[in-house]
Parts: sequence; structure tokens; C-alpha cells
Amino acid sequence: MKHLIAALCLTFLALPAWAEVEIDEITSPQGITAWLVEEHEIPFTALELRFRGGMSLDPADKRGAVYLMTGLLEEGAGDMDAREYARALESVAASVGYDANDDYVSISARFLTENRDEAVALLRQAIHDPRFDPQAIERVRAQVLSGLASDLKNPNAIASNTFSQMAFGDHPYGSDGKGSIESVGALTRDDLLAAHDAVFARDRLYVGAVGDIDAEELGKLVDDLLADLPATGAPMPPPAEVRIDGGTTVVEFDTPQSVAVFGQQGMARDDPDFFAAYILNQILGGGSFESRLMQEVREKRGLTYGVYTYLAPRDLAALYMGGVASANDRIAQAVTVIRDEWAKMAENGVTQDELDKAKTYLTGAYPLRFDGNAPIADIMVGMQMEGLPIDYIATRNDMINAVTLDEVNRVAAELLHPENLHFVVVGKPEGLQDAVTQ
Repeated sequence: MKHLIAALCLTFLALPAWAEVEIDEITSPQGITAWLVEEHEIPFTALELRFRGGMSLDPADKRGAVYLMTGLLEEGAGDMDAREYARALESVAASVGYDANDDYVSISARFLTENRDEAVALLRQAIHDPRFDPQAIERVRAQVLSGLASDLKNPNAIASNTFSQMAFGDHPYGSDGKGSIESVGALTRDDLLAAHDAVFARDRLYVGAVGDIDAEELGKLVDDLLADLPATGAPMPPPAEVRIDGGTTVVEFDTPQSVAVFGQQGMARDDPDFFAAYILNQILGGGSFESRLMQEVREKRGLTYGVYTYLAPRDLAALYMGGVASANDRIAQAVTVIRDEWAKMAENGVTQDELDKAKTYLTGAYPLRFDGNAPIADIMVGMQMEGLPIDYIATRNDMINAVTLDEVNRVAAELLHPENLHFVVVGKPEGLQDAVTQ
């Protein structure tokens, strides 16, 4: 019966309408800050934890340690091995997921109110007392190595990793946070314990909770779960300098279709012009069929099934990125069209009609993000990490609508630099001018 209730909670996740989401900031008795949305209609809570730093905390010669460590958190804790721990979570109808990227490690927990104490106790064991059993290490290591071997044959991964290395060099952003076959193969249990100590500390912690829990209950929960973590973790890496210049780099790969990743210097999330850049990106290549790049590259010329761009403001650097794939004998034309459209928008900006349509799309799509306890908990923690105000959900669309045509066109001229746009093309492209082959 408990499993049925859990399934229903995960399926329906009733919430108030997005515009009525009310976030409270609480401080636990032990001084931990958390954001809370109370929703008591269903006896279920989503808890989101993030620890800033992520895979970037790896020492240069231990790349992949944080990623492998994160993958092992569900492989047993305390006096329970992996199978026993999984059964214990199942017995209380709780689920816990772990993830890592260059900027943070995240923990996403879901539990029923009636089993809250038991679920939190199990989560506490995973955070504070993971086993890192030798058999589990080798099993998860093998999974990671398999993925890394697959990436060596994946044009998209090759293009992305090549671009990152060119853009960031020796900075942690410049290499795959999952590590290499060599670095992951050499990691020891002590390396994983060191990665655990580097990540899990209170000075980099962010907490969000949505569901059947009040402020007093959440304060006690986070103290029980997190208050005795170390005060500080490993030092954060320095900001990353974007070193890549304009041009085209070819990585030869035997495939009938070339894959291209392209990008330039981007814009930080806290830049006052970020919303203008966000709208600008929607018009240029933000993913809809109405974007200029989709119209010019796909609809008019049939060069690709899809082309896209996105702002990538990370903790330590900001890029403006995109991607496209096309047949080897057509990728050169696709690259030319993209670069031309980059230049046209920088010089001429956008039209009022384009601006109005982009605003309508962005403001209309925003409420769709708030479709359950877990997505809102995730959004709240992201807001905290980005330094956004607690009323951001209610005011975000107003800020989109307040952006003027003059502002977007000024940002287009300041942000878009076709001469600095670099393409990494993986495949056997034909006709690319002045391309450098690696």
C-alpha cells in the first residue's frame, strides 16, 4: 500500500498554481538557511540539496574522483551494503538521486510524511557514512569507464570536450569532469574519501523543500541531516578565463555527418543585461522553429534537422554556445550561414515583432516548469545559488516584459562577436575554409 501511495504522489504532485508559489526562507536552530514551499494536500515532500564546487574540486591528477564518489553514495551506507540499503529505502517508499556537474553535487530526496524520519535517517547515513566498499567501487568504476570509452567514439562528446579544452586550458572546466580512462582507473578509495570531504561542507550548502512540511519541521530535519557537516570544504577553483578565439577546428572522425559545437564569450547571470541577452538568444537560436537560425539553416536551406544556441553562465565563466549537425558536404555551408546570422544580428539587431513573439513564448512557457514538488524544489535551490531574490518566480515575467527593443539591440551589438565565434567540427567536413585540423 505504501508503494501505491508513493507512486500516486510522484505521479500527481499537486501544487498551487505557479503564480501563487509562496517561498519562505527559514533558518534552522543550528543556523542552516533553507527555502520552503508548504503544500499539505498530499503527505509527500521533495527535498533538494546542493553543494557548490562539484567536479571542479578535483585535483588535476584526480579528475573523476567527485563524479565516481557521487555515483557510490547509493551503494551502501553505515552497516548496510548496496543491496541492503536499496531495500531499506524501498521499505519506506523513499527515493534518493545523486548527480554531479562541474559546479555542484546535488541530492534529490522524495519521501512520504509518515516515513519522513526513517527516510531522512537513511539519507543521513549516505551523506555522512558511505561505505565505498571495494566491490561497489569496481562496479561503478566499470560503469564510468564504459561511458568514457563510449564518449571517445561519440562525435558530440568529442566536439564538446575539444571546445572546453580550447576554451579553458588547464582550468577544471577544460577537461571532462568525469575524468579520463587513465585517471578514473587510477583512483583509490582514499581518493574517494578525499573527494567526499571536499564536497560535503556547510559553507557551500543550499537547501530547498516543497511539500507536507512546515518551517519548524524543516528546521529540525536539516539540522538532524546536515548540522554536523564540516564548516568548510575544499577551496573553490579560481575564475576561468575564456581563451578561445574565432576560427574553425576540425577533428577528423569517420562519419557521414559532421557535428559542430560553436561558441564565444558569454554573459554572467548577474549581469544587468542578462534578460535582454536571454531574449536575444531566443530570437537567434533558442530552440524554437521560429528562431532565425532554424529558419535560415533548416527551413530555407535544409542543411540540418536542428540548430540551437544557449547562454551558458557557469559559476566560474560564461559562454554563449550552440550546436548543429549536417552532412559532410553541407556542414561548411551551415557554418557560413550561422556566422553570417551572428553578424547580421550584431549589426542590425532584432525587430519589434521578433521581440514581441519571444516575450510571448518565454513568459507563456515559464509556468510549465512548475509541474510538481520536485521541479519547484530544484528551481528554488537554483535561485539561491544564482543569488536571485526570493520573489523571483512572481516577478520574472515582469522583468522579461520590461526589456525594450533598444536594450536588446544594444546587447546584440555588445555581446555578439562573429569574429570571435569558434567552431569545433567533428567528422570529415568538406569545403571548410581556413580550418585547423587536430
